[in-house]
Amino acid sequence: MVVVGGSVAGLLTAHVLAGHAERVTVLERDQYEDTPGPRAGVPQSRHTHVLLTSGMNALEELLPGLLPALEDAGAPRLAVPGDLGVWQAGQWISRRNPSRPIMTPSRPLLEHHVRRRVLDDPRVHVRTGVEVTGLLGRPGHITGVAVRTRGGDHPARQEIEADLVVDASGRASRTPAWLADLGAPAPAEELVETGRAYATCVFHADHPPEDLDGFYIVPDAGQPLGAIVLPVEGDRWMVTLSGPRGEAPPGDAEGFVEFAGRLPHSAPHKWLRSARPVGRPAGYRHTANRRRRYDRPGQHNTGLLVVGDAACALNPVYGQGLSVAALNAVALREELAGKRAVPSRTLQRAVFRSARRAWDVATGADSPMPGVTGNAVRSGPAARLLTRYLDRVRAHVPHDPVVCGTQRDVLFLLAPPRTLVTSPRVLRRALLSPAGPDRSAPPTP
Repeated sequence: MVVVGGSVAGLLTAHVLAGHAERVTVLERDQYEDTPGPRAGVPQSRHTHVLLTSGMNALEELLPGLLPALEDAGAPRLAVPGDLGVWQAGQWISRRNPSRPIMTPSRPLLEHHVRRRVLDDPRVHVRTGVEVTGLLGRPGHITGVAVRTRGGDHPARQEIEADLVVDASGRASRTPAWLADLGAPAPAEELVETGRAYATCVFHADHPPEDLDGFYIVPDAGQPLGAIVLPVEGDRWMVTLSGPRGEAPPGDAEGFVEFAGRLPHSAPHKWLRSARPVGRPAGYRHTANRRRRYDRPGQHNTGLLVVGDAACALNPVYGQGLSVAALNAVALREELAGKRAVPSRTLQRAVFRSARRAWDVATGADSPMPGVTGNAVRSGPAARLLTRYLDRVRAHVPHDPVVCGTQRDVLFLLAPPRTLVTSPRVLRRALLSPAGPDRSAPPTP
């Protein structure tokens, strides 16, 4: 078996497949370093990352002991909303509402620990510095990949045969083009694009006031600016600011801090003004939600499986990507459990199902945004009615522990989004109860 891409999604998939194969080969364009650090092939490695509760549970199931190892390496573990100042719908969410855990390691630290654990398995082999240039086989049946060594004047082309080829190469996946080269149809794509851009800068700073461990300013259709302030290992703070189309955060530290002054509450800006930046902000603009429907009839290519962002890329501002990669791997393990062979189309459907909640959350949040485009944007009378109802739900989140807990579990991929509509307790509170007292002051414990 061959896995294209040696980041988190590829490594976790290789780990699962190793239990059902004599050898799994991971093909990675970059060279791995001995210590954690950003990689050119992972453009988001300089940005804020979150392990949601669902992702933490999935990783502990896949790689027992990984989470304690991350904590020993300094990765913070926080409770939400208990430890964070979360601003939503014009108010701070009460920190007394029931909380769930998250972890906030840097992407390089997490990937380093996952890689070390996965590559300890003698059945998993890695080839770095190689680039996949195409698929082998014929329409409907993939038999391997063509690769070339990166660097040098005359990179040699090789062919690697495999019973299963896994594309875990991320947003930049070229599988649709490679299938077209074989004469196979490219998968249908679903797209929701807001044009949102963001930038991340690392800071050294004292803790925010009120014993907070960070801030989360949630953007919405009426207030499109967002901020995420979270601690990471090494006594550092990662700060990500985001804006809608045409309002990207600046690429210099001074302008970055000034941009934070436009947020709907001044607390993050006041804290940032006393922080010390470490380097320049790193920008990122590829925030479209894009789902490639390899699961549909007519797209079944025996010997091919697509996972992670290559199958379902989500707006990164919602912090779902790492957790979805882990949930993909858990779904594969469950589908393969106790079976000698499973058709790749069955595995592809399992991957699709495991990412569906995240897709529904991200596209549901992005569809009402100003200037949104794409063929999967939710529109029409029913969508507008649902948006009005969800606005009422969000207005109750700051003070109502039942509504807050239900919405948090949906956002953390522990419950399906329909729970917000089907739960009698949430319906009753959202439709019949007043929104509650104003919470415009920074939240206290």
